[in-house]
Amino acid sequence: MVKVLVYPANSLILADLVERFGHEPLSVQQEIREKISAPGLDSPPLNITPDDPKIGLRYAAVEVPSGVRGRMALIGPLIEEAEAAVVVHDPDPTFGCMGCARTNELVNFLIRARKIPLLELKYPSTEDDARDFVVRVAEFLKSLENGK
Repeated sequence: MVKVLVYPANSLILADLVERFGHEPLSVQQEIREKISAPGLDSPPLNITPDDPKIGLRYAAVEVPSGVRGRMALIGPLIEEAEAAVVVHDPDPTFGCMGCARTNELVNFLIRARKIPLLELKYPSTEDDARDFVVRVAEFLKSLENGK
């Protein structure tokens, strides 16, 4: 079983595909679930722990907007933990929009810097593209099982 980072971060479609092929999806929604169910978290809007800003600073400088650091506090550790990644470019907002171009650029850079197996796809715009999309994801995930 390989730990596969799913990006866009909240893409339930990709997370489900990863799980169906016997791998562990790494996604932000899992991190958020852990955070909101853990004791010691203030109720929104102060839904961070004192350590979260420090974690975010490991990935983005203090001059970077706080939203980028906040997102990186969740995504950065997942990138470090990932053994492979599936990244979809130009997704439809309902597919998994992150809402921050700078975070997206930083995440893509950090994933590539890790030099882990990476599948990059363009968001499908037709039914045929969607079939090809699923086939390519499936082939990638199967190749991880074989250690390719």
